[in-house]
Formats: sequence, structure tokens, C-alpha cells
Amino acid sequence: MTTRTGVYPGTFDPITLGHMDIIRRGAKLVDRLVIGVTTNPSKSPMFNIEERMAMVQREVAGIGGEIHVVSFDSLLMDFAEREGARVIVRGLRAVADFEYEYQMAGMNQQINPRVETVFLMADVSLQPIASRLVKEIAMYGGPIDRFVTPPVALDVAARVEKLGRKGS
Repeated sequence: MTTRTGVYPGTFDPITLGHMDIIRRGAKLVDRLVIGVTTNPSKSPMFNIEERMAMVQREVAGIGGEIHVVSFDSLLMDFAEREGARVIVRGLRAVADFEYEYQMAGMNQQINPRVETVFLMADVSLQPIASRLVKEIAMYGGPIDRFVTPPVALDVAARVEKLGRKGS
């Protein structure tokens, strides 16, 4: 029997309840889910790659199933091939996400037609959550506990303390 492997890529800076929703649901679709933690050159991360990987590993520990957390710094399709994945799992929050993701899926299909992209709509209560906004709220001293788990909220608060809160 062949193991169905899927990849869920992202920066996870920090990992949010929206990410966790997609991970839980994506893990049900495949036998093995590989969470690919990467760095987007157009974003300035709050946490380095090792910190983000540790955060994701901690957060997914109780989900069950075969979930692996791996860093990568390559084309997504090359990473998927290396991991033996035939599915890319992507979360959608809004129409704006769909436009970008649709274009990326088309490009990825051209690069590697053996890998399919599967879109999962975020739970309606989690749709507005974006890591970028979580960081911005935290930097201005706002509450983020509705968007991330308590351990992630502590990680973010500690980092904000270290970086110095804005508006103070």
C-alpha cells in the first residue's frame, strides 16, 4: 500500500489557530502530512526558522496521525518531490487569497504535474486571522489570545518585549 503524503507549506511566523485548523483537517486527507516551514524573502520574520519549527512541532504534538515538521529553502515543487508528496495543502481565508493561490497552483502544476494542490477554506471564525496581523497587534500591545494558542501568545509576548513594543 502506498502512503499518501501531503505538504502544508508556510512561514508560520507565528503559527495561528487558522494554521492549526488547516493542519488538523489536512492531516485527515493524507496518511502523512509534512509541514514545510520556510522563509519568505518578502517578509521579515519575527522568529527565526529554528524557533518557528520548534513552535510548530510543539503545537502539532497532540493532533495525532503522522505529522512531520521540516524546514525548506527551495521551490515548493522540489520540496514536495523530495518528501514524496502528491498533494499540496493550502488554506484559503478570503477571495484575495484565492486569486494568489490559484495563480501559484497553476504555476506549480506547470512545474510538476504529478502534484495536486488542494484548497481548504479556513473555518469561518478563523478566516480573518493572519500571522502578519497577529504580529502587528502584538507589537502595539493588543490582545492576540483569540488568534493563537496560549503558548504561542507567550512566545510572541516575549519576543515583543525583547524587540520593544511600538507606541509606548
